[in-house]
Amino acid sequence: MVAVTNLEVAMPLPTLVCFALGSALLATPALADCEAFRHLEGKAWVDGDCMETPLGVRWWPNTLWGADDQAGSTNWYTKPEVVQRALAQVKQGRALKIGQVYSSDMPLFGDRGFLLRIPGAPTGGAMGKNGMVWNDEFLATEISQVGTQFDGLGHIGVQIGSDGGKAEIRYYNGHSAQEIVTAYGLEKLGSERLHPIVARGVLIDVAAARGVSSMEAGEVISLKDVRAALGKQGMADFALQPGDAVLFRTGWEEHWIRDNAKYNSGSPGIGMEVARWLAEARVGVTGADTWPVDAVPDPDPDCVFCVHTFLQTRHGIVNQENLKLSELAGQGVYQFAYFYSPVPIQGATGSIGAPVAVW
Repeated sequence: MVAVTNLEVAMPLPTLVCFALGSALLATPALADCEAFRHLEGKAWVDGDCMETPLGVRWWPNTLWGADDQAGSTNWYTKPEVVQRALAQVKQGRALKIGQVYSSDMPLFGDRGFLLRIPGAPTGGAMGKNGMVWNDEFLATEISQVGTQFDGLGHIGVQIGSDGGKAEIRYYNGHSAQEIVTAYGLEKLGSERLHPIVARGVLIDVAAARGVSSMEAGEVISLKDVRAALGKQGMADFALQPGDAVLFRTGWEEHWIRDNAKYNSGSPGIGMEVARWLAEARVGVTGADTWPVDAVPDPDPDCVFCVHTFLQTRHGIVNQENLKLSELAGQGVYQFAYFYSPVPIQGATGSIGAPVAVW
């Protein structure tokens, strides 16, 4: 800032204007047809005036982390002040797993499956005079997209062209499907690129604020709901900070395994109003006790997981789904340290794993 100020003082006005315009041209990629998606102008998920993509103006290069970035919001956890803020929440020395158990009877999205077998049972042995035997397991599943799952940055993309070609599908930071997607995993944006997460966790119990055991499918969490929940939790003056992990309790987890058909039929969740609030605060993680975090179905039938595309594709904010939050809420724990390290499977679209709340 000092250098720019000095430059402005030293330069004659015409020179300064030319310098500014030249810098802008160098920093801004050439625009596509700004009328290509004009029919979507005014939609809640759209940003900017140039309708060159279904999300409005293109979202790359990422202005916060740079054109070469593949870690998105997990970059916050390379900053000591963010990690220290998280650790400052630990006062009682208590810990709780807030993920669901992985099992063959858990609800699964679409045609996904989960099959675990122990070959041989036992798999091998006996060996040695001490008779040692062992068990291994074989697991067949969409390993990063079942159960308590974590969406990495290669999971959600947007088709920006009409031909459906891989060059016309773009992910976080503008990476195209042609560039990164192979049958053997992602060439870029794989879960191995993400940093371990040590965040200040914030639980927003919307179900409790509404006085219900569970919200209903398609119900949208508004900022009014958020303010009501924070007020009920004694956090009326609470302010989000960059890198926070923000988790929403809707009560939907009460249907987990008990009624998988209902659980999968839709979901309460956040809409674009809250999504924009989260993006403006530069949070590090979003999560909920539901399978998408978005409200499904959205009140706008044109919006299909538009919170996903806004937060993950445009802003690079990672997402944690199918959390188990009732016990945490039952103990009145609303701020905590949130620990989660995405499993570094090269080329994976996300991760399984057990997030932990510590307070």
